[in-house]
Amino acid sequence: MSIDNLNTVQHLISKTETAEIELKETTGQLERGLETLCAFLNGAGGTVLFGATDKGKLVGQEISDKTKREIANGIERFEPSAKVEISYISIPNTNKYVVALHAEPQFYARPFTYKGRAYQRIESVTSVMSQVSYNHFLLQRGGKCAWEMMCNDDLKIEHLDKSTILGAVRVGVESGRLPETTMREDIAVILEKFNLLSGEGKLKNAAAVLFGKELSDYPQCLLRMARFKGINKEEFIDNQQEHGNIFKLLDVAMAFFFKHLSLSGKTEKLYRDEELSIPYKALRECCINAFSHRIYHKPGSSVGIAIYDDRVEVTNSGSFPEGMTIERLLSAHDSEPQNPIIATVLYKSKILENWGRGIGLMVSECQRVGLPPPEFHTNGNSVQVVFPTSTRQVPDKYPTSTRQVEILVKIIDENIYSVKEIMTLMELKDRESFMNIYLYPSMENNLVEPLYPEQPKHPKQKYRLTEKGKELLKILK
Repeated sequence: MSIDNLNTVQHLISKTETAEIELKETTGQLERGLETLCAFLNGAGGTVLFGATDKGKLVGQEISDKTKREIANGIERFEPSAKVEISYISIPNTNKYVVALHAEPQFYARPFTYKGRAYQRIESVTSVMSQVSYNHFLLQRGGKCAWEMMCNDDLKIEHLDKSTILGAVRVGVESGRLPETTMREDIAVILEKFNLLSGEGKLKNAAAVLFGKELSDYPQCLLRMARFKGINKEEFIDNQQEHGNIFKLLDVAMAFFFKHLSLSGKTEKLYRDEELSIPYKALRECCINAFSHRIYHKPGSSVGIAIYDDRVEVTNSGSFPEGMTIERLLSAHDSEPQNPIIATVLYKSKILENWGRGIGLMVSECQRVGLPPPEFHTNGNSVQVVFPTSTRQVPDKYPTSTRQVEILVKIIDENIYSVKEIMTLMELKDRESFMNIYLYPSMENNLVEPLYPEQPKHPKQKYRLTEKGKELLKILK
């Protein structure tokens, strides 16, 4: 924004003081003005005008070489160095000027300090920035300061799930996103190639988020899920929490959707082709975005799924990329991941299908089945995606079954499958979650049985429906 004429100045003054405009009568208030300019630099940018009252009256002031030096010296006190446009606009028929100090958004360099202190702007008030906000901006700056890049001396390779790592590599190789030789590499070498291991051999926080199995040091690796009765939070039908890595939480999230959203009844196809009341691909993409783009440095943060009668909400801690508007978000745009290491690993393991296509996929999937497009909201601390729909509670079709058990019964049908084959058909990645949520409950209900019941770990172990399972299958069809 160029402030080089009196018309522009009068337009700014007419708005009086806002979140992006500060008015000072003279440069006698230069210190306070520069503190506010620091706050603008830590926000969306803004302008400080000297020579106008806070009531919007133009008064101007005389400008000397000393005044110019004081302004220049003051701007040099910003850390890191800031780009500030200085303008001196003369007032006709007087020897007075209005001084304008304007800063465009410089998100990549935040947090800024003035004389060693950081400031923030809330509405028309400038105040000292809290330590929490300062640390948040510092982590957002990226590089070695980014949370996912930080090493944890207590995190060891044995704290990671080896099977999940190898599963991610296998899918990456099959999809052509990783070289075939990766399958033969040692776990430490794989982690190094994923940029999860530092040059000193220390694991980064991103390794725990992606593959951790012992996450006591990472309470933020949390998924909260609730099915509420009606359209508010006064009463819930189901309330769960799950702690784990991204691969595990993604499977748990999708299982929760299948438990509480209705299917279209196309039982002749595998469930990934069946229609939920909200398309499976849209929900999955939404969850992937939530897990990969959320902020992780706050221990109390999480991803939340809330299902109501009229909508589904998926919320994650964080915000839109700086400078990203809703309009730009819904149009073609470059991917700006909050956590580039995590996002890259998810892309190489084919969890993330394509860079920057997530929002478009959600919208197109909803439009495909005649649903309104999802709504996107942020308050600066969290991002929420809302899928408007009818999500009536799904009744159990069989006294001893759950939605997950019903899904597994329909997947197996008249076939005999191994665990790996079933997980491939269901597009699941986390073996432990599959066993606990789908297979074990089905076996406990005597709906599914192993071919070698006396040898659970038989190398050729596979699973089929029992007679009771076949009866349930007929009811489901």
